Amino acid sequence: MTRAKLSLYDTTLRDGQQTQGVQFSTTEKQAIAAMLDTLGVDYIEGGWPGANPTDSAFFETSQTQHATLTAFGMTKRVGRSAENDDVLAAVLNAGTPAVCLVGKTHPFHVDTALGCTLDENLEAIRASIAQVTAQGREALFDAEHFFDGYSADPDYAIACATTALNAGARWIVLCDTNGGTMPGRIAEVTRGVIEAGVPGSHLGIHTHNDTEQAVAGSLAAVEAGARQIQGTLNGLGERCGNANLTALIPTLVLKSPYREMFDTGISTEGLADLTRISRKLDDILNRVPRREAAYVGASAFAHKAGLHASAIAKNPATYEHIPPETVGNARIIPMSNQAGLSNLRKRLEGAGLPTDDTDALRLILDRIKTREDAGYSYDTAQASFELLAREALGQLPDFFEVKRYRVMVERRKNKYDQMVSLSEAVVVVKVGGEKKLSVSESMDAEGTDRGPVNALAKALTKDLGAYQDLIEDIRLVDFKVRITQGGTEAVTRVIIDSEDDKGRRWSTVGVSANIVDASFEALVDAIRWKLVQDT
Repeated sequence: MTRAKLSLYDTTLRDGQQTQGVQFSTTEKQAIAAMLDTLGVDYIEGGWPGANPTDSAFFETSQTQHATLTAFGMTKRVGRSAENDDVLAAVLNAGTPAVCLVGKTHPFHVDTALGCTLDENLEAIRASIAQVTAQGREALFDAEHFFDGYSADPDYAIACATTALNAGARWIVLCDTNGGTMPGRIAEVTRGVIEAGVPGSHLGIHTHNDTEQAVAGSLAAVEAGARQIQGTLNGLGERCGNANLTALIPTLVLKSPYREMFDTGISTEGLADLTRISRKLDDILNRVPRREAAYVGASAFAHKAGLHASAIAKNPATYEHIPPETVGNARIIPMSNQAGLSNLRKRLEGAGLPTDDTDALRLILDRIKTREDAGYSYDTAQASFELLAREALGQLPDFFEVKRYRVMVERRKNKYDQMVSLSEAVVVVKVGGEKKLSVSESMDAEGTDRGPVNALAKALTKDLGAYQDLIEDIRLVDFKVRITQGGTEAVTRVIIDSEDDKGRRWSTVGVSANIVDASFEALVDAIRWKLVQDT
């Protein structure tokens, strides 16, 4: 059976930038575009040239090896010709092989937002698309609010689509701009558009996630005949986001009936890089990756319950719908107070530790359960669990010993008569029989206090003697605090996520009634785990 070509159109660099709190630099956009190009998507929409300096600079310097670079803009304004519309000209001047223009298809929006007649809007669509194709560019028409427009006036919505098609548009993209259309309705409308004369081979789908159904809506359109999907990495986008390509791509490549019906152009190697790309995007945005994200999340293949882990040990297919390595992810057998020997053996095997001493395994389980009663959590702190297990098995080297530490927070006025804070930490460690005292402040290069934990981390990693070179690339990437009990007996749990230049990411936990003590415990574990891996 010959598979139909299904085109993948990424709009992370434009729609993704509309996410609250997201603002890409030109360099960041170039890095993301390079990842997308390697992944194997067909189109990369780089932004709106002329709308802001960042997007304009991106198009001046960016090229792709595989994907078609696309500029985004809007149809010409009523009262101006397509040749004399400066906004449209700025988009065309980007020189991209493809141009995507958004236009109104809902009479309400034509009247309210554009303030023109329905016929004037149709002419704006026709003339704009014709201007793009006259320059030898591939034209796409984003039919904004199409599903709402189709419900209000199907004849006019269809007229907008066919006008763009007849003017030479390669793709007519049906946009669920408000994100409220149900998947079944998306399929129904898509079939109606095809029946009205727009071939499915020229139809695309663009969904928003306001009802948590953007992926389902995209798949519904494809099943109804659309042959292009637009979406963003990690589901970035305005409000609740856009269709998530990190969920759509593996579904289309790996799941029936899509894998038998469609060719997405995504290679096995590209798919295996998906998790890395997803997490790299979050790293660029300084965001914590969603652990529960489908396919690429850290918990996507985590098996906590003892019953599940036992079955996984016999055959991973018992509780996994795909092998995690297919998308570049990894299986995790978390340790917790629900763990059994099956969980423990699997986790120890992953760390290269022995599993044949049942008495030692039961000792480790007892320690885990006792410590979790005290507030620890090892299902999200795998590195601390490994250290606990190594200690119980007598396989934890004595790298260094913390003899004492002190941290002080001072509140004072600066030279501008402003009240500022300054944290200072003193840490004394014993390394190879030699005591070392290190002092550090928490002030950063901009003169901002980064807090007592920052001061402690800097002091702790300032001088570890023979191990110093091994810890230079450690970076603290996330810091989470939770109060596990209330009232006067409150206990603080701190989880710290660290990473290094080898791409490893690990989590450690500390617990104390004192948040600084809990933080310091997690910091020490982070360094010890790193040394275990590299010595």
